[in-house]
Order: sequence, then C-alpha cells, then structure tokens
Amino acid sequence: MWVGAVATVLGCADVLAAQDRPDGVTPETVTAIERGLTWLEQNQAGDGAFRNAGLDGGNPVAMTALAGMAFVAAGSTPTRGRHWRQVRDAVDWLLQQVDPENGLIHAAGDPVPMFGHGFATLLLASVYGMEEDVRKQRQLKRVLDRAVGLTASAQSTAGGWIYRPDHNDDEGSVTITQMQALRACRMAGIVVDRRMVDRAVDYVKRCQNADGGIRYKLGSPGGSRPAITAAGVAVFYNAGIYDDVEFVAAAHRYCTRMLKVRTDTTGHHYYAHLYWSQALYQRGGSDWLDYYPSIASWLQEQQRPDGSWDGDRVGKVYGTAVALTILQLPYALVPIYQR
Repeated sequence: MWVGAVATVLGCADVLAAQDRPDGVTPETVTAIERGLTWLEQNQAGDGAFRNAGLDGGNPVAMTALAGMAFVAAGSTPTRGRHWRQVRDAVDWLLQQVDPENGLIHAAGDPVPMFGHGFATLLLASVYGMEEDVRKQRQLKRVLDRAVGLTASAQSTAGGWIYRPDHNDDEGSVTITQMQALRACRMAGIVVDRRMVDRAVDYVKRCQNADGGIRYKLGSPGGSRPAITAAGVAVFYNAGIYDDVEFVAAAHRYCTRMLKVRTDTTGHHYYAHLYWSQALYQRGGSDWLDYYPSIASWLQEQQRPDGSWDGDRVGKVYGTAVALTILQLPYALVPIYQR
C-alpha cells in the first residue's frame, strides 16, 4: 500500500520547515505555500467542510476534497503533521456525505455530483494507507469499495462518465476525474476492475482529434479542449502510459503548443495547470525544470494579500487548493502525483 510514500509522509511532521528544499522551490515559494495553507486552515468550516463562494456556487464535496489534497501535499495526514486536524475534519465530513443507498459521495442539491464523488474518492484513497486508527481505516475501506462500485455502475456504454451517475452519458472532464480516483484506489490496494479502466482509457483515446487534442465528449464534433487534454495526459502518466505515440505524444505536443503560463488560452487556467503541472512533473526532464519556476513565479504574483488565490472565477477555496497542489508537487508526498 505504497508503504514508502506513507513512511515518507509520516516521518515529516512539517515538510515546509525542512532545510533542504526540492529543486526549484525557493524561499519565496515556501512563503507563498505557508500563506496559502494558513488561509485554507482559517476558512475551513466548523463541520470540516470547505464551501466556495465563487461563480459556480458551493460544491462543498469537491472543494473539501481539493483542500484536503493540498494539506496532504504539505506532509499532513489524518493523524500527523501541522495540519492533521484539518485533514481529519475534512475526511470525517466527506465520510458523512456517503449516500447509504448507492455509495455516491455527494452533498444534497449538488447538480454535478460525480465531480465531487471523484475528487472525494481521490482524497480518501490517498489517506487510506496513512490512517493509523484501525477502525477508521476499516471505515475508509468500506466507503472506497462502495465508491468504486458506484463509479463502475455510472460508467456509460461508451466508457466515460457524466455529471450524474444515472444519465448513461459521458464527457471528458468528469471522465478524467473518475480515472484519477480509480488509479488512486488501485494504488491504495482497493480492488478496481481492470476492464472498467481499459474502457475509460479507450474512451479518452477515441476523443482525440487530428491535432492531438481531446474534444469535450466522444459524440461531439467540436474542437479540441486544451484543459481536458492536459488532464488526459496527466492521467495517462498516472497510469504509467508514456510511450503511446498515437495518443500521449500527440496530446503532449498539443498541450505544449496551446498552454501558456501567463496567458489563459482555455477559460479554465487553474484547472488546466492543475493537470499540466502533474503531467510535466511525472514526465520530468527539461520540460519540468523550465515549467516549474515559471508557474511558481506566476502563482506568487497572483496570490492575494490574504494568502488565497481566486481561480477560474470558481472561488478562493478552489484557486488556493489548486495553486498549493501545483506548488507542492516537488515535495512528492502524495502517492498519485509521484513519478
């Protein structure tokens, strides 16, 4: 159960205080990370959730999961680290949002619950092996088994997923979210049917256009979406698929052409770089070494005086969680993001 990664996290009560910073991480970057983590800590609700106030409304399940991932990326677990209490409270709140009938992790009234379900499954799988309370670990196992079952039942006949689990439809961004969550589950030792994953991989490949980019959905004749393409590359790298010339190489070239650090070419700038940063980090080499200082500098410029980031007009919780995830990738403390 990714024992080495867990041991690394548990052995580091406060990763940001370490004298040896990863390559590319400057003192200014560390300060930005600390300010962002402090803002998140101060804006967690008493029940453990994070609620957004941006253009897209609350989405508390997705926001809580993304914020939790930012704390885990800083070296905290549900029991250890400077922000252990925030992780514990976020995890406990998400566990309370599990639908007793079908295992869907969602909040009442959420119009797009599969997004939240995917991000919540990702966080819960990421902390499963870090959990030291045996009873809590067993609870996490039950919830993750049911979450995977819900994801399996919600997969469309084409192989993807859509915003709701009962619509038998699909589109790229929800599909990517489920694929990364399933990968995290497999890494944590949760049983995932390989056929479900293979069908999802095939779905994303069939969404690729001639220019290398990925379109919104399989049945759509529309053009390529840089943000979804970046997410697709990251998820394929998560799965260890690097050399598929027909998909990964072409998609990577497309993203290199289309994605810029200082120019929003997608309308979903933070979302695009959440995944593009993961792809480049996992790829390594000169691409990452050139990219990280640039994205870190830009994010430091975008940080607000209170320590937050407001991303893609979705809100401060979202923007701060995404920015922190990107900035903390070099610490390599989240199993799903590691090389």
